[in-house]
Amino acid sequence: MGKPTGFMEYPRQDRSNQPVADRLTHFREFSIELSSEELSIQGARCMDCGIPFCHKGCPVDNIIPDWNDLVYHQDWEAASGVLHSTNNFPEFTGRICPAPCQEACTLNLTNEPVTIKSIELAIVEKAWQEGWIQPQIARHKSGKRVAIVGSGPAGLACAQQLARAGHSVSVFEKENRVGGLLRYGIPDFKLDKKVIDRRMGQMQAEGVKFHCNIHIGVDIPANVLMERFDAVVLTGGAEKPRDLPVPGRELKGVHFAMDFLRMNSHRVQGDDIEEDFISAEGKHVVVIGGGDTGSDCIGTSNRQGAEKVTQIEIMPQPPERENKLTVWPYWPNKMRTSSSQEEGCERMWSVATKAFLGDDDGNLKAVKCIKVEWAQDEAGAWQMSEVEGSEFELRAELVTLAMGFVHPVHEGMLEELGVALDQRGNVQGETEGDGAYKSSIEGVFAAGDMRRGQSLVVWAIREGRQCAKAVDEFLMGSSELPR
Repeated sequence: MGKPTGFMEYPRQDRSNQPVADRLTHFREFSIELSSEELSIQGARCMDCGIPFCHKGCPVDNIIPDWNDLVYHQDWEAASGVLHSTNNFPEFTGRICPAPCQEACTLNLTNEPVTIKSIELAIVEKAWQEGWIQPQIARHKSGKRVAIVGSGPAGLACAQQLARAGHSVSVFEKENRVGGLLRYGIPDFKLDKKVIDRRMGQMQAEGVKFHCNIHIGVDIPANVLMERFDAVVLTGGAEKPRDLPVPGRELKGVHFAMDFLRMNSHRVQGDDIEEDFISAEGKHVVVIGGGDTGSDCIGTSNRQGAEKVTQIEIMPQPPERENKLTVWPYWPNKMRTSSSQEEGCERMWSVATKAFLGDDDGNLKAVKCIKVEWAQDEAGAWQMSEVEGSEFELRAELVTLAMGFVHPVHEGMLEELGVALDQRGNVQGETEGDGAYKSSIEGVFAAGDMRRGQSLVVWAIREGRQCAKAVDEFLMGSSELPR
């Protein structure tokens, strides 16, 4: 794979970013890509490791060594074919996937994994530029109609696969544009929305019909879809945010992170905001939650002109480096700093929120916090305890709650359909066997975060593809679609 001795000859090189002072002035993407020649050298670093652990690290089973080798030999068109054989949207994952494949790379044992994510993005962008990505229109139509509710990555992947199998596919989206959280949950500086529109054009040419501003279960009863379509796929995501029910939660200035991000994305993309716009301009901002959503709140707040941004996390600070011998090739718990955190943010660990404090007019003015400690009990389970006398306050005029999502929204579509839910509140469904991706109702399927809970874009694409195969088998008795 690649050049047999490449990993010993060539140092690791990855894309860089615009200077912080420059990129904070806009909401555009700011990565500086490597040249084709530089990427070819990086492809040469892919070693003949015997067992390509990157395969198992990648949820969509990307055939990474093969396209690394093709890039090394400058056969970009063939590399695009290999890449798209397992991933419908490498332009999404090449931008926003945390790249578990790189953590699983054998060269990561020395902290110098192959720059898989950058190579992936370069392949798909060159394929678009050269015109190699064209609509794959089904030669024969099945006469079957499929409704997909939700146009996030799971719904889009499922729709594209089913259209290519010859089915008539209609995607229903409650927002005014297609993309789900790709569109309005992920800031434009991480994912230019023209990337979504470009892929939509291909899908529309393949026969996929998009219906926006239609909220199933609100604007149209869910049962109508079951009457009009041969199969229904639920891919609406896990949109119920985890709340923080402490005193002062009702104060003006305390918001769910996704409300903050969604409003900003609408404005960046040129929409009029009818509700009161949530702005960080000139404010002390506290972001509660240390994950990707919290990081997006930091980057957005700084671009809006926040006075100061503080991020608090209830978990302890992770180690700078993982113990490779006990963790690799799995995803490690280690210290990570996002591009948004680099742009300006004070980070605090082992901090719990006790209350939100406000003024006489009901406006947020501070967050009351306390330090916590973590220790294992006799059974080995981690338990949290508050550190006596460690209370402190953080000034805040804006708080974003970025603590993740608990499950799909039950009100409306799910309650109307009456689908069975699992113990976590997700739509119940398996991934293997005859019942793969089937809900408790005949002809209704579920995939992505709505079925598995909050997860990564790459997992959503995997589930969308696999669900498409299950739907195709349900409609036709067999399927030639790949999983």
